[in-house]
Amino acid sequence: MACSGQLHVDVELKSPAEKVWGTIRDSTKIFPEALSHDYKSIEVLEGDGKAPGSIRLVNYAEGSPIVKVSKERIESVDEAGKIYVYSIIDGDLLKYYKTFISKINILPKGESSLVKWSCQFEKASEEIPDPSAIKEFAVKNFTEIDDYLHTKA
Repeated sequence: MACSGQLHVDVELKSPAEKVWGTIRDSTKIFPEALSHDYKSIEVLEGDGKAPGSIRLVNYAEGSPIVKVSKERIESVDEAGKIYVYSIIDGDLLKYYKTFISKINILPKGESSLVKWSCQFEKASEEIPDPSAIKEFAVKNFTEIDDYLHTKA
């Protein structure tokens, strides 16, 4: 059995791609405010929190399954293509996965948008399940951000 793999999911949102992208890019501030039930805080440790090389410390709220703290590094950002790639470099998730890299791509779809989320991972051991709970958490976050953008706007 392979100890590495990938997961993918597409999430259709009502909000325009520009608004969703802006929220992802400003997630350090917006996620703890809009999704306080999932995020206690997101703190920038290095860089500006938006540029590649920036490191952020994410403290999850009580509702978060498995992971309470993670440190992530922004690997790349493509503003024109609306692509954001980050890796987990420390924290609870690395107890289960040696490596974890996630990619978010926001695509315009008329007046709405399509979020393509994926992750690549290497398990700490063969017994560890695929990170389906993380995928479900991402889908929940995108859906809730969509609701937030509609109630706020």
